[in-house]
Parts: sequence; C-alpha cells; structure tokens
Amino acid sequence: MRHRFIGKEGFALILHPADINPGAIAHARSLNPGAFGAPFVQRLPLWSLAAAFLALTAYCFYIFNMSPLRLWAGMGKLVEVVGHMFPPTAKGAHWDYAYAMLQTVGMAFLGTVIAAVLAVPLGFACARNMVPGWVVRFFFRRSSDVLRGVDQLIWALIFVRAVGLGPLAGILAIIISDTGTLAKLYSEAIENIDRKPVEGVRASGATPIQTMRFGVLPQVLPIMLSNVLYIFESNTRSATILGIVGAGGIGFFLADRIRTLLWEEACFILLLILGTVYLIDWLSKRVRARLIGSQDQAPALH
Repeated sequence: MRHRFIGKEGFALILHPADINPGAIAHARSLNPGAFGAPFVQRLPLWSLAAAFLALTAYCFYIFNMSPLRLWAGMGKLVEVVGHMFPPTAKGAHWDYAYAMLQTVGMAFLGTVIAAVLAVPLGFACARNMVPGWVVRFFFRRSSDVLRGVDQLIWALIFVRAVGLGPLAGILAIIISDTGTLAKLYSEAIENIDRKPVEGVRASGATPIQTMRFGVLPQVLPIMLSNVLYIFESNTRSATILGIVGAGGIGFFLADRIRTLLWEEACFILLLILGTVYLIDWLSKRVRARLIGSQDQAPALH
C-alpha cells in the first residue's frame, strides 16, 4: 500500500509504508500543509467564534435563570395542570367553539388572500432584476422590512385600539405583517428566474408589464402559491393568538378559560385547534403537490 501526497505544483509524492518516517512526513507537510490541518493562525478565528458562541449561550442561561433545579420544580406544577385538563369537555358550548374556530380560520384565510395580492407588486418592486434604480428598490425593500419587522401581535394590539374588538383587527394585522413577508419571498423567487424566457418575450416587442406577465409570472407563480399556502397554515395558528388580545375567534375563549382555571374546557379548545391545524396542513400539502409536484418549497422567513 502506498500513500500519495499532492504538492502545490500538482505533482504527487508516493511513499511506501516502510518509507514513512518523521522526515518524510515533514517533507509531505511542506508540499501540502493544508492536508495536515490548517495552521494555528487560520484556526484561531474559528476557535474564537466558537468560544464566543459558548460564552453567549452560557450567559443567556445565567441571566434567564435556566437552572435544572428551577426546571425540575416547574415540572411538578406542569404535571398538576395537565392532570386538571383531563377529561376534556366543552360543557354545552360545542357550537360556540365551532363557530369561533371557523371565525379564526376565516380571519387567517381572508388576511392571507389580501396579503398575497398586495405583495405581488411590492415583490416585483423589491426584485433586483425588475427595478434597475437602487433608490426605488431600497425604498420598497425597507418598506417591506417595516411591515414584517413588527409582529402580528403588536399590529393586532394597534388595530384593536383603532377599529375596536373583533376579527377585523386580526385580519388587518395579518394583512400588514404577511404583505411584507410575502413580498420578501416573492422578490427572492423573481430574482432567481431564468432570463431566457424574459429576453424572448422582450425581444418580441412586449412592454415591461407584458414582460412581467408572460416572462416572469409563469416561472414564479407555483412558488408564490406554495408560499401562500405555507403562510396560511401559519396564520391559522397565529389567528388563535390574535384572539387572545381581543381580535376575536377561538383565542378569546381559550384565554378566558385559562384565566378562570377551567382547564378541561381549555384542553378541549386546544384539541380543536390542533385538529383544525392538522386538517389545513393536510389539505395544503395536497394542493402543493398538485401545483408543483413533490418539490415543495418552504418560505425562507416565519
């Protein structure tokens, strides 16, 4: 058996096992030092980053008091709460819970649909290959950052104050937040399109709007629809949280039952939410399979 060492100049130094000695290894190291590990100077930055990461993690554990003793003490209370949840019951409010759950799904659906439509022009405006002027592109990109940079819960609190309690505040919160998120996802998909169909449409004398319609949109539409379906799944869960702050839906009942320590009803509501989310996830997965086959593309930001 022979050992081969590739030198910097590209030639190989072949050694028989009997010829391997400290001198031969030193000679091979001089020919290709990278094969024996990076020098200390090159490894120092990586080690420094690893040490800083570990130090930051330990500091976060310390300032948040995430000690094993505290976690163990909390497990007893958690088991007690879970014990109060069973058996789950609705106590005659089945139809109220069902209507509230439908209201939550409706909030997520309407907010997602409107956001998906509003994000289309914003996504084109944020794409580098669609808007040549960096000033205009910078303005629209920062605008989408502002929309998605504020959590839906904060938007819901703002709109509850502006339009009052009810699903409208939740729908507006979903629209504002998801318009920025989908615009980001749309722009990334548009920037990765194949240029040849666009050039072909443009060479036939198409206007810029026609170029986007017939050269760009057919390429990115399946990805856009897939992203919208993923966002709709997420919004079904988010709409539940929005109801807790006064945006209507099943979240209002859940928060009320937890505040009044009615754990059996809270468990029933949680099971209802889980079943609904699972059903929507199953349906959206089948729709994605119809749209783009087996290559599902999840959103980059959520």
